[in-house]
Amino acid sequence: MYKNLVHGVNTLVPVINGNKVPYINFDNAATTPPFSSVIHEINRFSPYYSSVHRGTGYKSIISSQLYDRARYMVLDFVKADKNFYTAIFVKNTTEAINKLSYRLIDEIKDGIVLSTYMEHHSNDLPWRHRYKVDYVEVDERGRLDLDHLESLLKKYRGRVKLVTVTGASNVTGYINPIHKIAEIAHRYNSKILVDGAQLVPHHPVDMKPVEDPAHIDFIAFSAHKMYAPFGIGVLIAPKYIFQSGIPDQVGGGTVDLVTPKEVTWTSPPEKEEAGTPNLFGVVALIESIKTLKKLDMNRISNYERKLTKYTLERLKTVPNIVIYDDGNVKNKVSIISFNVKGLYHGKVAAILSLEGGIGVRNGCFCAQPYIQKLLKVTEKDIEKYKRDPNLYRAGTVRISYGLYNDFQEVNVLIELLRQIGNNTDYYDYRYRNPPFYSK
Repeated sequence: MYKNLVHGVNTLVPVINGNKVPYINFDNAATTPPFSSVIHEINRFSPYYSSVHRGTGYKSIISSQLYDRARYMVLDFVKADKNFYTAIFVKNTTEAINKLSYRLIDEIKDGIVLSTYMEHHSNDLPWRHRYKVDYVEVDERGRLDLDHLESLLKKYRGRVKLVTVTGASNVTGYINPIHKIAEIAHRYNSKILVDGAQLVPHHPVDMKPVEDPAHIDFIAFSAHKMYAPFGIGVLIAPKYIFQSGIPDQVGGGTVDLVTPKEVTWTSPPEKEEAGTPNLFGVVALIESIKTLKKLDMNRISNYERKLTKYTLERLKTVPNIVIYDDGNVKNKVSIISFNVKGLYHGKVAAILSLEGGIGVRNGCFCAQPYIQKLLKVTEKDIEKYKRDPNLYRAGTVRISYGLYNDFQEVNVLIELLRQIGNNTDYYDYRYRNPPFYSK
């Protein structure tokens, strides 16, 4: 639908028969190609590139103004109150969540963090490292169990200080009802963090006014998943959270006064952005936001939903396929996980690339506990993996769409999957040792 807006979509790649075919990128959940407008804006702005907050020259002033203005554009994109929240620029969602986990030490203290069994490792491990963590279960469909969430909040009697949840799963694409979760969390005097890495690029997000019980306290997301792959991410948080205390990284740009005996830290967000800012990353993110707003996030979401529904219907016609999806397309982003019976997921991914020039992802997608739940991996299975690292690991094949993917590309995928599903023994033998796939 929007192919002309994306850079590199007509790239030809080699396949196993020696021909070259148009690359079909179905791995957008990992990273997206850049908008052409982003590349253009990077080139347009590059003559003015200079230091931020560190010079009085014309270029430095222009660069500093753009950088400062960008925060408000980011806040506006997710409808965050500019007087209450701040936008802190980081490298990616992982760094944003790690930064917040460090900052909340005083606020959480001996309290509890509730994570869930559907989280990306980046929204699990930082909390495990510093706090007592418990986990909200998923149901048989892989959806979050909100009754279990509330039962845990009741169990801990006000000790839960943070509920941290993905906005949309990077394995199944399931969208969590973040505002309903926020209402429940706030009822028990807890805050909520939303990992927005998969949600923000594909679905409208509204943090809501802070007086609304359904408001979102914290959200983190990455530009490289929203058509601006220049190494920038965002943490949006209440300003007061970062007002006191020492930042997790210290150095240039974080201070007001330094003497041999004392340090006075500057105010957030600058306090949390040590070193030279990634100005080009911010330029790219803002141009991406402008393009997404122009296209309208609701239109993007509706189009990708149609693409997902079309794919799910046709995947059912593929022999030997197992689809990990409940079919509720209204409540998911454009991510689908599947396996082909009789073929290791890594081999299926390699065949799709070698035969059709189709880029997908396979494995556990940095969400091993969730994959273990979905695939019913037992503790005995895990012990086997630990004893023998050469064993094939449980996992799935994942396709994930961007706004530029189209129905014809899906047809190419389905036709190749039908060939694979009808001839699993042949493909298993032919690709005994494909040049790339991990066990």
